[in-house]
Amino acid sequence: MPELPEVERAARALSRAALGKTIASVKAIHPALKRKLSPARSRAVKGKRIDRIERRGKHQLLHLDNGDTLVVHFRMNGDWEIGTTDDGLDRFARAAIDLTDGTRVSLVDRRALSSITLDRKGASSLPKLGREASDLALDADYLAQVLGRRKVAIKPALMDQSVIAGLGNIYAAEALWEAELDPRAPSASLAKEKLEKLVAAIRLVLSPKKRRPGRYTDTRGTSRFAVYDREGKICRRCNGTIERIVQAGRSTYFCPDCQRP
Repeated sequence: MPELPEVERAARALSRAALGKTIASVKAIHPALKRKLSPARSRAVKGKRIDRIERRGKHQLLHLDNGDTLVVHFRMNGDWEIGTTDDGLDRFARAAIDLTDGTRVSLVDRRALSSITLDRKGASSLPKLGREASDLALDADYLAQVLGRRKVAIKPALMDQSVIAGLGNIYAAEALWEAELDPRAPSASLAKEKLEKLVAAIRLVLSPKKRRPGRYTDTRGTSRFAVYDREGKICRRCNGTIERIVQAGRSTYFCPDCQRP
């Protein structure tokens, strides 16, 4: 699933292609998207200018000049394909935004789980979102506050978007390894010094130092991961063996030898 860095990169690509331009049409192609973006709502955005593009957590917000907002979520593997209205649609295109200058931005998604919705002026369909994982205001005091009463393990807690917006399965596992924290540790049990290490680790794994530039669907550079998808391999820090467990229905990879509660 695309997480904060990948969605941020996609939002920037969208901005380069569409910011300041006028919408000729928005078409939901897949039936699942048609249920979220009705023909009437698609018609409502025709002729509107895209004034601002914002990322909030894993959501992309296209703010229109009349105060309405198109809200896009890639879900598991959606992505933008930038082309022209003369191009044929990708076989996995689930929606298309045509602009009056001839640019076409297609939402491509092999699994058809992504979504586009229209929020009318003054309304918001966004779920409750916590502090951004990239926000410099994210600190140990904030984590202590939002995790203080949570009995759930720290790994699922980090993936809760109401706790930290934008962090997902991959980078949560990587941050816990960098911080030498057991993903099974109860959230409320972590002392402030451990939370400080965790904040530093989150910043590190989201930084360009740890991320290969490119689309999130690019499989090159996956060797940068310390634990994610490395079950049975040797830990690069302590020579232990990486294990996989399931937490909240998702795979968690960690080293039980050097990641301690």
